[in-house]
Amino acid sequence: MAMSFFDQFASPSYLGVPLIAIAITLPWVLYPTPPSRWINNRLITIQGWLINRFTSQLMLPLNVGGHKWALLLTSLMVFLITINMLGLLPYTFTPTTQLSLNMGFAVPLWLATVIIGMRNQPTVALGHLLPEGTPIPLIPVLIIIETISLFIRPLALGVRLTANLTAGHLLIQLIATAVFVLLPMMPTVAILTATVLFLLTLLEVAVAMIQAYVFVLLLSLYLQENV
Repeated sequence: MAMSFFDQFASPSYLGVPLIAIAITLPWVLYPTPPSRWINNRLITIQGWLINRFTSQLMLPLNVGGHKWALLLTSLMVFLITINMLGLLPYTFTPTTQLSLNMGFAVPLWLATVIIGMRNQPTVALGHLLPEGTPIPLIPVLIIIETISLFIRPLALGVRLTANLTAGHLLIQLIATAVFVLLPMMPTVAILTATVLFLLTLLEVAVAMIQAYVFVLLLSLYLQENV
């Protein structure tokens, strides 16, 4: 029974073809391509307005050098939000519940911010490892602690996204199973449980969007320290 709950997080395959590749490719098909004409339809107008608002909010604390990352970070957030939301539909698979996929996003982008800092301003980048005014006896210990915290950042990015989505999906499946079990025995309790399930589903929709935003926001903060 416990294994059946976790089966939803196993990467499915059909005829030997892993369906995670289709789940990753599908989001880009759902968004309309802006036409070349001046007048757009309402969907493209709303889509452009939302992306512009997010990009301006994300790039606000960054200097001009960090604005080169605007397209990458915005595309990443739209991609993460889409696959997180699609994973809430029945008979679907959420690729971001796989730690390997999230680490594949987190490690290269985090490493890119570190390399940019070391290349453009190595003194400032290395200065983050030792706070100003540190007593001399504590210098070796603080350097080790700050170095460890620096290398933990990509792990924290990937684990945060994986854990939040996995916990939400698992809780939804547990409560849904409870509703089916209680319905023939205690209909009133089952209806109350179904109400809790509906509210939890709405919360999980918010979590799917917030976690994508937090993932990209933390990356922008790491970038801000190195540009």
